[in-house]
Amino acid sequence: MSKGLDIRPFQAGDANGIRDVIVPIQTREFGVPITFEDQPDLTVIAGFYQHGAGDFWVAESDGQIIGTISLLDIGDGAAALRKMFVHADWRGREHGTAQRLLDTLMDHARGTSLATIYLGTTALFIAAHRFYEKNGFELIDESQLPSSFPKMAVDTRFYKFDLRDK
Repeated sequence: MSKGLDIRPFQAGDANGIRDVIVPIQTREFGVPITFEDQPDLTVIAGFYQHGAGDFWVAESDGQIIGTISLLDIGDGAAALRKMFVHADWRGREHGTAQRLLDTLMDHARGTSLATIYLGTTALFIAAHRFYEKNGFELIDESQLPSSFPKMAVDTRFYKFDLRDK
């Protein structure tokens, strides 16, 4: 586990650091043809994510944002896990960045009235599939998503975590 790693809620002024983590992972690592401008939620994080049971967190080391995760309240006791990204240099068990981000989100969710967390990801993110499954998320069919779930065009795999069962 890395020392000097802090997980904290999004603050005004974090947008550039968030962009600098997320967009290169999407475009360079996974070849997803998307820009920062194609993701308007990232330009209004406080208004988009930080309401109801939702929030947005960053992992930071030495003043640099090296990871992100968010929870979007989609109503009826459900939320969508979104924007989970960790810089390549901070991935793996030795750092624990992804696990700490997810643990922060799950601790927050358990302290709310949420019953279920959903997420969508692409078939390309194989390590992410293993990570979510290891953490108790169950693979579901797209037809099992609530109508309020914000499906992205690149999403092809979907997961569910029932907070009432765990």
